[in-house]
Amino acid sequence: MPLSYKLKMPDETADFVRHMHPEIKKKIKSSLKIILSDPHVGKSLKKELTGLKSFGVGRFRIIYRISSKQIIDIVAVGPRRIIYEITYRLLKNETGQNIIPNPN
Repeated sequence: MPLSYKLKMPDETADFVRHMHPEIKKKIKSSLKIILSDPHVGKSLKKELTGLKSFGVGRFRIIYRISSKQIIDIVAVGPRRIIYEITYRLLKNETGQNIIPNPN
């Protein structure tokens, strides 16, 4: 019997997805189902983001990690152009390390 996974998503990320354009939201939800059915489908990230996976949805990326006990933690969802920097900052905040905000 295949393992059954569950998604865990921060409220801020769920709100972001909820307020997306309906077509993009539909693609994100469909992609989340694909990730649930095969958590290893995403591309493994490297360097500071080791341990995370990225799944492409058009110009957007879903960044996630597979936790123990069949939980998939959605770390971030956003445009490919900035999502990796956002994810890096989120992880820095998670670990309590100080980061200097980007002035741009």
